[in-house]
Amino acid sequence: MNVSPIAPILDNVVAGKRLSSADAVRLLESHDLAAIGRAADAITRRLHPEPFRTYNIDRNINYTNICTAVCDFCAFYRGPKHAEGYVLERRVILEKIEEMVSVGGDQILMQGGLHPTLTLEWYEELLRDIKWHYPQVNIHGFSPPEIYHFTKISKRPLGEVLERLARAGLGSLPGGGGEILVDRVRGAMTRGKVMTDDWLEVHRQWHRMGGRSTATMMFGHIETHAERIEHLDRLRELQDETGGFTAFICWSFQPDNTEMDDIPPTGAFEYLKTQAVARLHLDNFANIQSSWVTQGREIGQLALLYGANDMGSLMLEENVVSAAGTVHHLTLKEMRSAISELGWIPRRRNVFYELFEEEPPTPTADLLQTRSRAGQLPVVTTTP
Repeated sequence: MNVSPIAPILDNVVAGKRLSSADAVRLLESHDLAAIGRAADAITRRLHPEPFRTYNIDRNINYTNICTAVCDFCAFYRGPKHAEGYVLERRVILEKIEEMVSVGGDQILMQGGLHPTLTLEWYEELLRDIKWHYPQVNIHGFSPPEIYHFTKISKRPLGEVLERLARAGLGSLPGGGGEILVDRVRGAMTRGKVMTDDWLEVHRQWHRMGGRSTATMMFGHIETHAERIEHLDRLRELQDETGGFTAFICWSFQPDNTEMDDIPPTGAFEYLKTQAVARLHLDNFANIQSSWVTQGREIGQLALLYGANDMGSLMLEENVVSAAGTVHHLTLKEMRSAISELGWIPRRRNVFYELFEEEPPTPTADLLQTRSRAGQLPVVTTTP
């Protein structure tokens, strides 16, 4: 009987030993996806023995696509003088939130580009306006690159900026703009954007204030396997320090319509392996989210057997990944069936992984139709 060369590594991890960086690289270099997946699933079932798997309902609102950073991997951004640049009118943002609330959503993911002229006061007013109209909605907003950009625009220290945003209504921080947390990689494919230590410092200070956030990784471009693991190391170290991350989400780079479109797309095999290794490595993260948005329903569902315990968001609107040509949609029924088909009970949760006692009322119109209507709302191409 042939024994996999990575079997001792996996046995140690399943037994509770922390995975070393060198062994994590060996796992990524292995092609024994089945063995890695079984180990990740064993860890997930130990952390989450409950009979359910979770999802949430939110909406991604990209308030502007104008960005002073130049990221070769991004198909969404437009330069400050580009004819297709926009800033959404406040009424449009509120209409998008109203549509989300009407179908049971409780959170918005608010992200945009690094706009050169919007002031910190503009963002504070935006947050207060949203919370005045929809006090029940959590604003999961502003990626670390945006927050760091706010400090430069306002000439205010990071702690003050975060405190002001929190007072205005910011509820939690997304992990966007992480890509690979290795400066060699970041410097090679982006200009004018936050580097690794400052990305992590945004989360560190937010966590010290008592805030919670998510962590992400976009892989499958110019990084090495060792750099992929270095990214996970940096997250694990910060989580050891603060405990403020609620979940980790990884997805593969989508090259179409970007300056890096010569890079072949990363397939499902590498996605599932990377997520499974992340589950084994991030032993201090309670939750791993599937990325059905980039992988589609079937692989997103399969990810629940490769380390994920959460299907992520129904995401009534998504603009950044779709700008790169990757468009996957799920209805609420399809999201729930993806979970139940594997034998688990689907349960809706919020960003803090608190469960809802009751499911939202079934909307009269399909959620996919709602998303289509929302996409027809106008944008403004002049900056306030």
